[in-house]
Amino acid sequence: MTAQLPEPDLNYMQRVLLEMLAIPSPTGFTDTIVRYVAERLTELGIPFELTRRGTIRATLKGRRYSPDRAVAAHLDTIGAIVREIHDTGRLGLAPVGCWSSRFAEGSRVSVFTDTRVIRGSVLPLLASGHAFNTAVDEAPVSWDHVELRLDAYTYSRNETCALGVNVGDFVAFDPMPEFTESGYISARHLDDKAGVAALLAALKAIVESGREPPIDVHPLFTITEETGSGAAGALPWDVSEFVGIDIAPAAKGQASSEHAVTVAMQDSGGPYDFHLSRHLLKLAGEHEIPVRRDLFRYYHSDAQSAVEAGHDIRTALVAFGCDATHGYERTHIDSLAAMSRLLCGYMLSQPVFASDSQHSNDSLERFSHQLEHDAQMENDTRVPPVDTLIGRQADPHDRNG
Repeated sequence: MTAQLPEPDLNYMQRVLLEMLAIPSPTGFTDTIVRYVAERLTELGIPFELTRRGTIRATLKGRRYSPDRAVAAHLDTIGAIVREIHDTGRLGLAPVGCWSSRFAEGSRVSVFTDTRVIRGSVLPLLASGHAFNTAVDEAPVSWDHVELRLDAYTYSRNETCALGVNVGDFVAFDPMPEFTESGYISARHLDDKAGVAALLAALKAIVESGREPPIDVHPLFTITEETGSGAAGALPWDVSEFVGIDIAPAAKGQASSEHAVTVAMQDSGGPYDFHLSRHLLKLAGEHEIPVRRDLFRYYHSDAQSAVEAGHDIRTALVAFGCDATHGYERTHIDSLAAMSRLLCGYMLSQPVFASDSQHSNDSLERFSHQLEHDAQMENDTRVPPVDTLIGRQADPHDRNG
């Protein structure tokens, strides 16, 4: 009989999510959100260390230290940075992270100078229908066609510079969160603060249950996922399994849902590990957790960055279903609850392969088998017996040659 999972505290999850949404954290401006999450780990009694730049590396002790596993969510969000100061005193912007200026238009923002915070709005260059009529609708969509209007007395470059505004100042977009009685959660920057909240709730549930994971688990909170490096320098341990936590687009052509957790099978970096992904799917089935499979064509994750950094690890990705990703995002508490429960199940499960504690296998006996491999090799009639191939000259018209 499958042991019952500890249940995540959904009130706690929503509270920490709301508190994190109130903290601006575009990539490169993450010190405050790092301090916040570190405080939550301290409350839970989970030890951690910080890298030089601020990635949090924590350890939830298990009965064995190897082969250990990591679960990672990212604290940084998309945003913008001041690219230039126009003669009008308004600001030209460059995006932080990969997102369209279409979703920036009309946003209220904060500009962080070296000494102060100035509020403002991001507007298209042609922002007045009364002045430009239908030309407003014909304007291109790009970061070259929006500007930031400061809520300050400035109508020239010199006046804006006198305010202390400089090229390179960070711009954070207001989250505008709304939690409805129907369970929907709408806000900017749910990517990936909702994932962080689900992970913190799972850690809290395990700690309070008193259950000990079978192997060490390393919760990671990265700070540069939106710009690609993410977990690249975050693994000082002998990690064999790495599960990334992120957002799943619920859109046309996708299988993800706002009411389930998604196990991603592939993203722009290629397929995720066959065995680890199916381990997560099996756990979801055993614990009756609503789950979807999906793949993402235009997507990068912390798991991918860890592999690109040269780590020999199995990787998988779990994600909460979300509508309008990198825009004004919306998810549902159903998806976050499913993700948190699956993370509990994963952190309390046995490693996928005990032999992964070894850096390499000197024998095929310990190497993994994918589905029905031996049977496929025996029954595949397209491949002739080996003895018929030896010494035979290849025929260019022979499919088996």
